[in-house]
Amino acid sequence: MTRFFRRPSILLAALALGLQACGGTEFASDEQLPTASEPAPLTQPLVQDAVPGDILTALQAIPGLTVVREVPQPMPGVRHFVLSYDQPADHRHPEGTRFQQRLTLRFVSQEAPMVLGSTGYGISTQAYRLEPTYLLQANQLLVEHRFFEPSRPAPANWKLLTIEQAAADHHRIVKAFKPLFAGKWISTGASKGGMTSVYHRAFYPNDVDATVAYVTPNSYGTQDPRYVSFLSRLGTPECRERIRDFQREVLARRAETAAIFTAEAAARGLSYDLLGQDKALEFTVLESAFAFWQYGDASLCDTIPAPGATAEELMGFLDGIVGLSYMSDSDLDYFAAYDFQAATQLGSYASEERHLRGVQRYPRQYDPRTLVPFDMGPYKFNPFTMPLIEGWVKAFGQRILFVYGENDPWSAGAFDVRSRNDSYRFYVPDGNHGSGISALPEADQAVALERLSAWADLPTTLAPQLGLRARAVKSGAEDVSTGVVDRRRGPPRD
Repeated sequence: MTRFFRRPSILLAALALGLQACGGTEFASDEQLPTASEPAPLTQPLVQDAVPGDILTALQAIPGLTVVREVPQPMPGVRHFVLSYDQPADHRHPEGTRFQQRLTLRFVSQEAPMVLGSTGYGISTQAYRLEPTYLLQANQLLVEHRFFEPSRPAPANWKLLTIEQAAADHHRIVKAFKPLFAGKWISTGASKGGMTSVYHRAFYPNDVDATVAYVTPNSYGTQDPRYVSFLSRLGTPECRERIRDFQREVLARRAETAAIFTAEAAARGLSYDLLGQDKALEFTVLESAFAFWQYGDASLCDTIPAPGATAEELMGFLDGIVGLSYMSDSDLDYFAAYDFQAATQLGSYASEERHLRGVQRYPRQYDPRTLVPFDMGPYKFNPFTMPLIEGWVKAFGQRILFVYGENDPWSAGAFDVRSRNDSYRFYVPDGNHGSGISALPEADQAVALERLSAWADLPTTLAPQLGLRARAVKSGAEDVSTGVVDRRRGPPRD
């Protein structure tokens, strides 16, 4: 085994073979970019006309790229474009079905570093900055993940929604844009976006110069028990007991709480035809223990309704922690691509259910496969994918910075790294799923910023400015994001 991990070619071959198992596809081929003869017509008027030497003219010259629109400048010296890029649904067979993958470009200059961002989900076309973008004063290319509308092939062959096909999407985008942006490239993402960035690096290690991955888990199977163990140690015993009592109370008084659930669904125009309202309510309750720590912190412990609270109080708290739309048809339809991937390659977390005996109707059914709105019979889970990715990161993942929240349940699946690979893992004390570089302890933050500056090849005279910018983010003076998607709030909106 030691010899195996010392030889990258063997590990990459194993990665490719492992991904083929259980219905996966083979290692993505390095197929050719579309030819210049493929038109890229404008679908909407641009804010300003192209002129020779202008970035708009350069973008329009990229084969397969459509400049959908340029939005008004988000700030002086910055331009923001909404784009789409022609991609093959299957990179092994580029002559087949193709689709348009949505992107946004935040343009500063062609000499500045480029931050390649992924949310792992759909994207908003509104202009916003990811944390590395602001810290480095970089350009930003944000990529929508395949199979999230509108970046979905038609017809949709779900066997093509794999991490290797998505990595090949990113690879082609990098190849298309790199001739325009000669600076260093840093990929980034949070949660599933961080996972997407890591998978891209595993298949195409040299596409970018470094990666910043926030709150990025690596799960073992669709019912990974490590998350249950992690949650059993968070907070005080009293807080954990209050969470369990709350969950049991909602389900024990199902007649009362379900009536409110039904009324709120009607008021908000929500439907629960896929799961049924009864199962949707139970799954929402199961999610609450995880979401409590994923998005909240210990300060919420005293706000948990105690046994005997009104049904309105119970459901109000559940709505705030998870969201009553979380298991609705509209949300499950939008997030189907994520749940499909979790059920076939990515894995997910198990839920603690022992304290719910006697009040639970659907034990051990809360699983990603249950949440996908079509028959999952043909699609099996590939148990080799994540262990092989984990092995690559640990043995060969160079210039990767992982940032986790100490209390974020997803940290139970944190990747391990080796300093000899110039890779690092830091934790934000008491941090949750929103943790970033700017919230790290001073010593850890100094290391993270120094490495980020070096990877981006910033002049040494500019490196100290990263610390000032990090403090501005922490104080709230600058509005930036890690790119994490809060699923409780529904799909990204323009």
